[in-house]
Amino acid sequence: MRRHTAFIAAQEGFTEKGTAEVAIIATETAHNVLKHAGTGEVHITGLSAHSEAGLEILAIDKGPGMANWHECMADGFSTAGTAGNGLGAINRLADALDAYTRPGQGTVLVARKFVAPKPANRTEDWTLGAVRVPYPGEPSCGDNWGVRRNGSSLSLMLADGLGHGVLASDASTAAVTAFHTGRGDAPAAIVGNLHSALRSTRGAAVAVARVEREVGVARYAGLGNIVGVLLGGPRPQFMVSHNGTAGLEARRVQEFDYRLPPDATVIMHSDGLTTSWSVDGYPGLLRRHPSVIAGILYRDASRGRDDVCVVVGRYIRE
Repeated sequence: MRRHTAFIAAQEGFTEKGTAEVAIIATETAHNVLKHAGTGEVHITGLSAHSEAGLEILAIDKGPGMANWHECMADGFSTAGTAGNGLGAINRLADALDAYTRPGQGTVLVARKFVAPKPANRTEDWTLGAVRVPYPGEPSCGDNWGVRRNGSSLSLMLADGLGHGVLASDASTAAVTAFHTGRGDAPAAIVGNLHSALRSTRGAAVAVARVEREVGVARYAGLGNIVGVLLGGPRPQFMVSHNGTAGLEARRVQEFDYRLPPDATVIMHSDGLTTSWSVDGYPGLLRRHPSVIAGILYRDASRGRDDVCVVVGRYIRE
């Protein structure tokens, strides 16, 4: 765990001191999962591809949960007969810390640390969270995603390479590259470009959501089985994709517009998640960090027999 964390920290550009601090965060997080839940997952992810350079530690378990996780962050508080310094140490070292936990249902906790201090005058921005997990036994994930930012507007792309394994990963990675290097902002045009760019690959299901906060609109286009949902209004808005596969078959690429709720949460995911999930059973979840939301959906809605990619975006006032 510490070596893996240090390796990613070096890639992100942390100093020796920063690397030591994120290693402590990762170690304490893993210890907490083992002590209190017995089993779970800890995901270590570099942030520079989608945000400021930094590192995220996301812990996911189905353990006993915490009745009051803010109380548990106090040094000396323990329910396991230990010194009770784990969450306190994480809280002191992390630049951002959040969790969703309910007694009997487990905990998802995220800690982020950035290479450079966050600008003091930045009070609101799109904050993103994601979980990517490969098909069991495969070395690489066949799903991938990308983001392009432009002020208060945000474009998200998610690609699910056909099948799984290295060739699926090659297709979704090619989609991310084409998304970042292509021009234009209209989702339908971007999807058309992705279709052309993926012709030399096995193909992928793709979708693009452009969220324009200033005009209150989300524009969406997709090919294949990518789920896009807007939450925050009276009811969920499920965004529409057409049948097809980028790189192989695209009979129709059409763009749809949706009203953007003032406090919208945008969720996109591959078919590694079921479509029967709902946030109704998680009171207060939409107020949590997007990585926590992504972790909950992965934990409780994963099919367990495919690659998984779930991306969550929310405009946060800090």
